[in-house]
Amino acid sequence: MPGNKRPIRVAVIGGGCASMTTAFELTRPERGGQYDVTVYQMGWRLGGKGASGRGPNDRIEEHGLHLWMGFYENAFRLMRDCYDELPADPARRFTHWQHAFTPAPDVAVANRMPNGDWEFWRAHFPAGRGLPGDPLDEGSPFTVRGYLRQSALLIGELLRSAQGVEQARGVPTPETLLRYGQLAGAAALFEASDTLRQAIDAWLPQMLQGPSVVLVRLIESFAAAARRQLETIVAGDGELRRIWHVIDLILAILRGAALNGMALDARGFDAINAYDWREWLRMNGASEESLDSGFMRGIYDLAFAFEDGDVEKPRLAAGVALRGAMRMFFTYRGSLFWRMSAGMGDVVFSPLYEVLKQRGVKFEFFHRLRDVRLAPARDGETPYVDSLEFDVQAKVKGGGEYQPLVDVRGVPSWPSVPDYSQLLQGAKLAREGRAFEAHHEQRRAGTKTLRVGADFDFVVLGVSIGAIPHVASQLVERDARWAAMVRHVKSVPTQAMQVWLGESMGQLGWPHPPSNVSGFVEPFDTWADMGHLIPEENWNGRVESIAYFCSVLPDVEPPDGELTEQFVREQRDLVRENAVRFLDRDIGVLWPKAVNARGFRWPLLVAPAGIKGGSGKKRFDSQYWSANVNPSDRYVLSLPGSLEYRLSPLDLCFDNLTIAGDWTATGLDTGCIESAVMSGRLAAHALSHFPPLEDIVGYDHP
Repeated sequence: MPGNKRPIRVAVIGGGCASMTTAFELTRPERGGQYDVTVYQMGWRLGGKGASGRGPNDRIEEHGLHLWMGFYENAFRLMRDCYDELPADPARRFTHWQHAFTPAPDVAVANRMPNGDWEFWRAHFPAGRGLPGDPLDEGSPFTVRGYLRQSALLIGELLRSAQGVEQARGVPTPETLLRYGQLAGAAALFEASDTLRQAIDAWLPQMLQGPSVVLVRLIESFAAAARRQLETIVAGDGELRRIWHVIDLILAILRGAALNGMALDARGFDAINAYDWREWLRMNGASEESLDSGFMRGIYDLAFAFEDGDVEKPRLAAGVALRGAMRMFFTYRGSLFWRMSAGMGDVVFSPLYEVLKQRGVKFEFFHRLRDVRLAPARDGETPYVDSLEFDVQAKVKGGGEYQPLVDVRGVPSWPSVPDYSQLLQGAKLAREGRAFEAHHEQRRAGTKTLRVGADFDFVVLGVSIGAIPHVASQLVERDARWAAMVRHVKSVPTQAMQVWLGESMGQLGWPHPPSNVSGFVEPFDTWADMGHLIPEENWNGRVESIAYFCSVLPDVEPPDGELTEQFVREQRDLVRENAVRFLDRDIGVLWPKAVNARGFRWPLLVAPAGIKGGSGKKRFDSQYWSANVNPSDRYVLSLPGSLEYRLSPLDLCFDNLTIAGDWTATGLDTGCIESAVMSGRLAAHALSHFPPLEDIVGYDHP
């Protein structure tokens, strides 16, 4: 860029993962200061759905449960680069990305047996080769053919593990000897699974010019033999039955891929996105028992994949689910899951903020977008953004810059409430209880209008899909693609709670290593042992365990369609009722020693300093819970038939605007951190042609 040209001014709206990624990519040092970036953020902190804050006793308060997966190549590369660039500070404790993220290889799914009892299928996943964010080797990323080959190999491994289960049972009884003899007699299945793998490895390109009769017959023959050999063996044996469920599902995937000619379809896995995941598997031979297994329910739970928040309406696009499962199990590196060593705000958004500040990025907190306005339509002219209108929610004393971070024993963190001492009339704002992050909050200290040419050249719209009708109605009205996207790409509210307990998980009766558990009972089907956070908080030995729970929340239309303060309060009260009932009625399955004949032992809950603990169920009021009903807090769904309506950051429907968020078309298309980071990188490419598309891992994968 010639030295006499001014930098290109970019207004980034929102401070979530996608927006921060775009700002990070546009301002990399190698860009030579070509872009002058300003981030406009509602309220006092960055993070979007990933925002966290420090509350009483420095406890970490999250929007929900956030875990990173080992296939998040783009997200880990972002954070690795960010930590490498952090300003030197001898007081900082997390100076390397591996201080901030640690492996979490233990996973469990809950399964309800026919007699009503619960069982848990636990797995410890071995370390994957390399670390997420390492350069990819020539064998990566996988193709459809590669994924299917890995699936066939997994069948053989699962059959061998079934034999291992019987061998590990100790002193044999006549019954176990008979069952083991039957499994040993299944050696032909091992040979058949290897033949299946060889067919995929060697013949697939020729077989899949169209629907492959030969390969389908091979898969169906193997499936029939496996069912005859295994179904009677595993009946009544929980561990063997769970292994069979996975084999059955993999066979359905292989059969469907062969019938659909998926390996040579340019759409890859997207070719089956019109179907629900269970629907497609059922069409391709999966049994009803496998489809209702804890393994399958866990997938839907992790994706909050329930239309309208109704657990009786599980809906997840088959291609998105298949791609996600293949990436999750076959391409993870280091660990299947990674947990953060503090809150997501602490280990993700604080470092991003500090690095971006060091690069010269400006942050305007307490700026709530009200409207994106287009220039009047002219024939032959591509529409463009003419102005951005904001409510200024609060002003900083002396006209200075708001300083958002607090230090928590060497960890720069975001507080759970703003620092009112920095704000004009701060004491008054605090007394009034201004809800700066709430959709219903209308009070403001002023307004601001930014104009193209004078204040910005390009806009990165990084708000969530749920907020688009409220802040960008002109875009929806002007372009049919935007209208279709808003109509078809749906989101759902979620609920979450965190509890701090005075006894360890072992004392509560959970005998296993710290785990992430999915597929449990509603209203909180997913939970994680978060005891590793205790040293990061300030409890003086009073807390022995921490647990996070989350689930979908039924989507209720507010009265008159208005998300009022009263409605939000009612939804929050509903989550509290759900949490209390769950602890009293259901937690004994997970933690049998946390309950007595009357229900949950409420004195277990540790109240922070300055908060009255209360007695009985009232003690729950000292814990933390959230009803994520604000438009920007809702989880974006991947419903069957909806993916084709997603716009990509590369689709420049308006001349000077791109979009960023996990609701856009990214090549992964799920509501997760990796999708958001991919979207942010695509948005940066849309404006600058950097990073190269081939460097965005997964963008062009099947």
